[in-house]
Amino acid sequence: MIKIENLSKKYAKVNALKNISLEVKKGEIFGLIGPDGAGKTTMMRIITTLLEFDSGNVSVCGLDPIKEYKELRKKLGYMPGRFSLYQDLTVKENLEFFASIFETTVEKNYDLIKDIYSQIEPFKDRKAGNLSGGMKQKLALSCALIHKPELLVLDEPTTGVDAVSRAEFWQMLKKLEKEGITIFVSTPYMDEASLCDRIALIQNGTIMEIDSPKDILDKHKFKIFNIKTKEKYLTLERIKQNDNCDLVYPFGEFIHYIDKRENIIQEILNKEYNDLNIELDNKTIEDIFIYLMKKEEK
Repeated sequence: MIKIENLSKKYAKVNALKNISLEVKKGEIFGLIGPDGAGKTTMMRIITTLLEFDSGNVSVCGLDPIKEYKELRKKLGYMPGRFSLYQDLTVKENLEFFASIFETTVEKNYDLIKDIYSQIEPFKDRKAGNLSGGMKQKLALSCALIHKPELLVLDEPTTGVDAVSRAEFWQMLKKLEKEGITIFVSTPYMDEASLCDRIALIQNGTIMEIDSPKDILDKHKFKIFNIKTKEKYLTLERIKQNDNCDLVYPFGEFIHYIDKRENIIQEILNKEYNDLNIELDNKTIEDIFIYLMKKEEK
């Protein structure tokens, strides 16, 4: 569905994308996971024909996004990071407008959006600018789907909405996947990585890993230890001096620690640091991301 080879894009002196290569398979949810400034939006805009690139090859739905952009746009549903619908039009008017652009009607493809649109249909006469964040999200997704696209491209769709709306949104994406729609979604939320079939971890315009969330977790064998202490900063500095320290970093109220020794167990660490509370923790995609990022910095 999407094939990218050695893609690069530069803004003045900033390399937004550096020799990116990835492939999104038909019918999957593919997640582009990374923090702000990683290059996610640049890639989304290239895929959706809104931005030219400097070098590389890009094929989307079998089409060239530069030379065949008019034909490609008919096959795409795009939801940008910022709410971009018409604030002064009502919910119903926005949906009808986008349907008319693609020479279709709301009635023709209503079955595709009914689970989403039915939640905001009671407010169909309300102006889009007066909707809550979660309702704006549902309206934007409905408008992106109204022409039944082959590929749905979502740029940080859950940023700025509450936790309940985020969960509901991902439930909607899972239903759309079952309808055969390929979904390419970017997010800065590491916990959303597990909801994708495959993911790419991106940082500073470079892909660090591409695989299923499970395979990425299985690939990296290191263990994560949770350390709780009242003296977090002093403990961090103390652990950094240990020759067996592979990586240590603050993680919420805890310190996360990775040891260089392969078969290290909690009891050994408890003996070495008998004044600290140390427990083995479940490794997450966020831990993998931080590990890879710190290793690149070194």
